[in-house]
Amino acid sequence: MHTVLIVCGAGASSTFLASRLRAVAKSRGIELGVQAASTSDIRPFLHTSTVLLVGPHLATSFAALEAEASEFGVPSALLPATAFGPSGAEQAIDLVGTLVTLGSGTPSTSTTAPLTTATNKG
Repeated sequence: MHTVLIVCGAGASSTFLASRLRAVAKSRGIELGVQAASTSDIRPFLHTSTVLLVGPHLATSFAALEAEASEFGVPSALLPATAFGPSGAEQAIDLVGTLVTLGSGTPSTSTTAPLTTATNKG
């Protein structure tokens, strides 16, 4: 089972998205652990996480968070600007699927997700 860590500035938005992501995973028959944290609290969670998803409002901090996650071999992605909206959980689980193979527990070879935001540098 994969574990997704969702981070935002204070942990509130990520907590709501984490709850919705759990529900979407369950409805799709995917076993997925989901945790939420603030940016200042991510390090203790990274050793048990499979994927790091970063809130779109943290785009300017993404490179640093991605580097921190990579120390633990955890691929990262910046969530789209619509992540906290009505279809955000579906978008988030699809993004997780670009980073790891969902359902099998086997990581994919991808280490970064294709980003669709203006902050995408390639």
